[in-house]
Amino acid sequence: MSKTVIFEVQVQFGDCDPAGIVFFPNFSKWMDASSLNFFVQCGVLPWRELVKTTGIVGTPLLEIHTKFMRPATYGETIQIHTSVEEWREKVFIHRHIVKRGDELLCEGTETRAFVIRPPGEPDRIKAIPVPADIKAKCL
Repeated sequence: MSKTVIFEVQVQFGDCDPAGIVFFPNFSKWMDASSLNFFVQCGVLPWRELVKTTGIVGTPLLEIHTKFMRPATYGETIQIHTSVEEWREKVFIHRHIVKRGDELLCEGTETRAFVIRPPGEPDRIKAIPVPADIKAKCL
């Protein structure tokens, strides 16, 4: 397992559908933001800085699974609890637990990979082994 980092979101009116319920893609947007926040809070440089020293351009999303339990609406504060559920050779599984206080709203997992741009191929990205130094900061 890994550290757990909490990312807080203030739900805005524009995040909701006409019924006043958070429009489901917004949970994915917030999980994505929480994914980057997880690494920054663990002491990893933001991708725009990391690319300068390691060539790593980020951790693109390969797969996502989301299960919704309860709705949220504007004016509420929700928390996304993010951790790495599993480290594999070239990918990792981020687990996100979305809560409003103690109440579980949503759970999701994201499969992501650390990627670089291969030399001489600036339009491509290529997965690399999970960097040991980054993994160590997240444990």
